[in-house]
Amino acid sequence: MVIINTHEAKTNLSRLLDEVQQGEDIVSARGNKPLARLVPFGGGKKVRKPGWLKGKIRVADDFDAPLPDDILDTFEPGA
Repeated sequence: MVIINTHEAKTNLSRLLDEVQQGEDIVSARGNKPLARLVPFGGGKKVRKPGWLKGKIRVADDFDAPLPDDILDTFEPGA
């Protein structure tokens, strides 16, 4: 996160907008008190990349096997 004073923000707005577009977090301050934050239009949502966890997650072969009765009873008392 970059904190700048309002004078610098006015002087360098185009450069700051380029930095925001590259993902930088810019905060404008007056007298060391944060005043405003520059963010990409639309909330700065990151683009999702399908498959980025491929090979990092393993699901056990018995993932959907029925639970043992003693554990199942804790979820369904009296059944």
